[in-house]
Amino acid sequence: MSLVHFTFSTAFILGLTGLTFHRIHLLSALLCLESMMLSLFLALSLWSLQFNATNFTTAPMLLLAFSACEAGAGLALLVAMTRTHGTDRLQNLNLLQC
Repeated sequence: MSLVHFTFSTAFILGLTGLTFHRIHLLSALLCLESMMLSLFLALSLWSLQFNATNFTTAPMLLLAFSACEAGAGLALLVAMTRTHGTDRLQNLNLLQC
């Protein structure tokens, strides 16, 4: 395994462990998701550059567009949650009260 592959896999696994273990605030969960998507974007773009795959060069841009849409939806949920519940702590959410 090369250093580049090790770096991207480590960044993805760090984001995944941050998402699983530090789910106190919604903002920290969203940041972990964004770090995972960023590591996937960089890995896909470097993979398409390394193999000179011209038909696969649009996939990283498509992933980046979906990541931006996911970030916008997550921030909208964060704003709605802080307006209704007063905080972004995930423990204060109760689905039966909504």
